[in-house]
Amino acid sequence: MIHAYKLNGYNIILDVNSGSIHSVDDVAFDVIRLYETMEKDAITAQILETYPDVTVQDVEDIFSDIQELKEQGKLFAEDPFRDMAFDFKKRQSVVKALCLHVAHDCNMACKYCFAEEGEYKGERSLMSLEVGKRALDFLVENSGTRKNLEVDFFGGEPLLNFQVVKDLVAYGRELEKKHGKNFRFTLTTNGVLLDEEVMDFANREMSNVVLSIDGRKEVNDRMRPFRNGKGSYDLIVPKFLEMAKRREQKDYYIRGTYTHYNTDFSNDILHLADLGFKELSMEPVVAEPNAPYALKPEDLPKLLEEYEKLAVEMIRRRRNGNGFHFYHYSIDLTGGPCIVKRISGCGVGTEYMAVTPCGDLYPCHQFVGEPEFLLGNVFQGITNQSACDEFKLCNVYAHEECKDCFARLYCSGGCAANAYHTTGKVTGVYEMGCQLHKKRIECAIMMKVAEACDENKFQ
Repeated sequence: MIHAYKLNGYNIILDVNSGSIHSVDDVAFDVIRLYETMEKDAITAQILETYPDVTVQDVEDIFSDIQELKEQGKLFAEDPFRDMAFDFKKRQSVVKALCLHVAHDCNMACKYCFAEEGEYKGERSLMSLEVGKRALDFLVENSGTRKNLEVDFFGGEPLLNFQVVKDLVAYGRELEKKHGKNFRFTLTTNGVLLDEEVMDFANREMSNVVLSIDGRKEVNDRMRPFRNGKGSYDLIVPKFLEMAKRREQKDYYIRGTYTHYNTDFSNDILHLADLGFKELSMEPVVAEPNAPYALKPEDLPKLLEEYEKLAVEMIRRRRNGNGFHFYHYSIDLTGGPCIVKRISGCGVGTEYMAVTPCGDLYPCHQFVGEPEFLLGNVFQGITNQSACDEFKLCNVYAHEECKDCFARLYCSGGCAANAYHTTGKVTGVYEMGCQLHKKRIECAIMMKVAEACDENKFQ
């Protein structure tokens, strides 16, 4: 299976099953595109008619190259995984990451917040040190032989419970020595409470820091105000710039959300890059269809165009020496995740779980407050094994819609939470998210091709 497309002047062939990328001329592009649907003589005749300067021998040479690549497993490769015994329901997994909701409370009132201003369909509350310690114990106890563990301090706004964050990091360092583990702590914050103490602590203890802002001042302040309605942009931008500077422009990223109100979101990303940020992410909002800020089907052409526009501009900036990274365009074509990871995705509900302030376990932060997805509690362990088993089936081969999709081994079937909130099934497919992800993959691959061409790796 191949995916052939043209973007930014490049003719790109993705061999889906092997992951091989080929940048070719117009003639080879057309031959490869027709290879599995027409007979050789018919393809040759069509090529000679379309390209008067091309000879029969030229076409023969292309067919010879195709055959060689097929023999190498780099073109029209068979899927080596579909028929293998990937019984994910029986697959043994360990818990390797927790999202600790240290605060079900927030000092902002973002209009699209799935956490409902931090409350997650419940009451405002802060995680106690006792619950937090037990959560880290639970992670260690259920991590098997895995050495590297991840813990994200999340909310609401986790800095509303900063002392517990500090105490839990200290406890985690004790567990590392006792059990031979390595904790990778991260912090997700809206930045309101960032100060010298927090920055120093984060730079010392946090492997990554996620800073939330939506882009241009008018865009950010429309969707991310304080409870009194005042915008947050002017307060948080100087703090975020200082944090990025102290982290030497690495091990952090700016995380924004775009909505129906800013379908020209590439301008928000470029605005943040112009401010000096080098690590950027911008996610499409997932909302109830009747929400005024929800993305509409008619927005899709504009959104796809924006991703292409962004990719082209990022190439230009890289060539001029002022490039930046965009999360969704950061793919590794030579290595990347193992095949189990590429098939099963983030490990929601099996390898990754969220912990509420009272210690309840949910598949991830976007399922918190949904009664049917309560998995158990850090004190009693997993008590809803059937739900965990359901999430073991959240893999790319569980989706009929993914069977012939070129992006399936890049998206792993998509986000289970987005699928559930739009289709009512964790194994459903969020159609708009699917279309956006495919365009991001096309852009990311094109950027890699452009970079390789600049380095003369493609001839």
